[in-house]
Amino acid sequence: MRIDGSGTLRASCVLCPNPGPMTLEGTNTWILREPGARGVVVVDPGPHDERHLERVARTVQEQGAQVQMAVVTHRHPDHAEGARYFAELTGAPVHAVDPEVRVGGHGLSDGDTLEADGLVLTVVATPGHTDDSVCLLVGADNAVLTGDTVLGHGTTVIDGDDGLGPYMDSLYRLRDLVREQGVRTLLPGHGPILTAPAEALSSYIAHRESRLEQVREAVNAGATGVGAVVDRVYPDVDEQIRFAAESSVRAQLRYLASLGELPVGNEP
Repeated sequence: MRIDGSGTLRASCVLCPNPGPMTLEGTNTWILREPGARGVVVVDPGPHDERHLERVARTVQEQGAQVQMAVVTHRHPDHAEGARYFAELTGAPVHAVDPEVRVGGHGLSDGDTLEADGLVLTVVATPGHTDDSVCLLVGADNAVLTGDTVLGHGTTVIDGDDGLGPYMDSLYRLRDLVREQGVRTLLPGHGPILTAPAEALSSYIAHRESRLEQVREAVNAGATGVGAVVDRVYPDVDEQIRFAAESSVRAQLRYLASLGELPVGNEP
């Protein structure tokens, strides 16, 4: 799937056939390439789906290009589990924050620059969805690859009880980055591209702040513990993804506790 009309010349996407409640249409594996160059960066090879990984490698070959490196935005299996097989297919190193995900590659720190045959990417640390989450700024295209920090639709899960504070900081930072760098496009790890990034980030921030207020109200109404808060704040949640709602509520309660806003008996 070529990204046309999105304001980016350097990105194309191979969609992994792993749709589901947590992966939306599937994992977006991004192929980044400077126009006319041979060197390619692949972002988020995906799960260990050999047909998908081979299709990504074949797509690069058909472009007359070669994978110089792969980058993983965070450690979740639907983004990272296929990294080792992809490295075997292509001979390219895999860079990631989490050392368990790297394959012959190095770590990623905020502000790092990755270069491949004229293509320049800047690492933006965005912890919250996971503590190792990063985004990648493609300055030449005024685009940001967001991993699971911002999705093409819906909202992301906070994987970690203490992740909401860092996640909110990451959203504020991305909002500032969009304004300061003139970012026009967000390329997410799941779902369609977003061509109104300022609006998308404002919506994300408003949603989180609204949920926090709902959790406050639930606690003030007498809800005690994660399960009781989920029942009040997410009354229609599908049982398949209730664990995600519980994870979010646990993070919200921890965040409110850090602000000294929880009464005794509601510590997560």
